[in-house]
Amino acid sequence: MTLLAPLALLAACSSGGDSTSADRRADASPAALPGEDTASPTPVLDADPAKLPKDREAALDLIGRVIADPESFGPGVVKRSPYESDPATWPVLGSDCAWHQEKPASNVLATLTRSFELPAAQGKGPVRLSAVVTVHRTRDDARWEMAESIEETMRCPTQQLQEGERIGSMISGAMLGGEGGQSTSEDSLSEVGQYTSTELGGPHTYDWQQAQSLQFTMAATGKGAEGRTDAEISGLVAQGLSTMLVRIESAVEKQS
Repeated sequence: MTLLAPLALLAACSSGGDSTSADRRADASPAALPGEDTASPTPVLDADPAKLPKDREAALDLIGRVIADPESFGPGVVKRSPYESDPATWPVLGSDCAWHQEKPASNVLATLTRSFELPAAQGKGPVRLSAVVTVHRTRDDARWEMAESIEETMRCPTQQLQEGERIGSMISGAMLGGEGGQSTSEDSLSEVGQYTSTELGGPHTYDWQQAQSLQFTMAATGKGAEGRTDAEISGLVAQGLSTMLVRIESAVEKQS
């Protein structure tokens, strides 16, 4: 897979200091960063301003309507426990290249993560899946999160997830709306790599896909296991993300 990083995203990336990604997201926006091309893709959604959340309560309500459920990924997928994250926290990649749960940045109205599993069957191990939706205060804040995600992989090609889980050999790709037929979001990112855990061994396939539209970011993740193919993991992740993109369009689009 080729690393595809649009100039606007790479210019937004920062690699200096020991601050966490939450610090950098809160302190800057793509429009404010030196040297960046401030042009941004045309929104793919013709949103009704009255349907865009302005406060935390409205953002949480919207998230509840658009975030993936087990059926979003396909047949056989079930909830994991704990199913939902604490909405008062979100994951941050620290300077130690380990993910921690911290208070969301000030530019986040609300965020929620859900966890799922495709159970083991017929010689195949369980696939761990997740979905996250974040509602930012502004579209530029959401764009900054996308830029920061590229920087995180460049800064930490090997990362610790939860205790006993690691991902490595990460390769990232980015595609703006209109590039390569990408027409469902303003910006999309993908990461593939290798996943290992004390429970499931490895290395196995790791697949993460994220999209941004307006002030919203949505992502889905798949962690493979013995007997699971790259295509199987990628297909599950893509289906979960596409479901959320369709739902966000339905939730905020202007009625003709």
